[in-house]
Amino acid sequence: ETVLLLVAGAALGPYGAGIIDSNSDSIHLLSEIGCSLLFLLAGYEIDPKSLTGSDGRHGLYTWIATFILAIVTAMAVPIFATGSHGIIATALLLTTTALGTLMPIMKERDLLGTRIGDLILSYGTWGELAVAILLSARATWQTAAILGSLFIGCVWISHLGSKAIKDGNAIYRFLNSKDGASSQTSIRVTLLLLILLVTFSAIFELDIVLGAFAAGFVLRYIIPDGAHSLET
Repeated sequence: ETVLLLVAGAALGPYGAGIIDSNSDSIHLLSEIGCSLLFLLAGYEIDPKSLTGSDGRHGLYTWIATFILAIVTAMAVPIFATGSHGIIATALLLTTTALGTLMPIMKERDLLGTRIGDLILSYGTWGELAVAILLSARATWQTAAILGSLFIGCVWISHLGSKAIKDGNAIYRFLNSKDGASSQTSIRVTLLLLILLVTFSAIFELDIVLGAFAAGFVLRYIIPDGAHSLET
């Protein structure tokens, strides 16, 4: 289904039949919302420990090696790119893992939670994060400061959520009592978290993928064992 949707979009889009105008505000909004939700799920599926474990380290080393290979290839074949910006862009293109496309395919094939699924997520995450950070880069100190602020905000939200669950305070009891109810409070809170971090990314001109990923990571940290009703 995912592949067919991509083919249909290419065939009907501006570089095909021109029936769909990808520059329209409504299409752009749908694209941003869909991309954000997709990477929220991607971040939620990734166990943060897997990125710091052996699989995560191997994934990082693999991305660095392939990025260097891609730069060498782009420089050696002038038809690929010209100029430093073109070479970097081509290298990013060749090393992007398209995790957003792989996620629904893995879900359809029931690969999430399996060894191969975990490896794809561990390796693919580095590619997506690297692209999001590099595309957001401006002056080094500015980027570092903004990313540091995003990190601190995520840690603070994670701590508050985790503490609320451990202490069983009033907010947690309220959310738990509404779990599975028609009000869908847990989904509303999850979307609020997503909007908050994506908005932060948009205001400071970071790639929205970074904010969506961060929301997924925060959610997984707060509920490490998952939440069946929320996932359903």
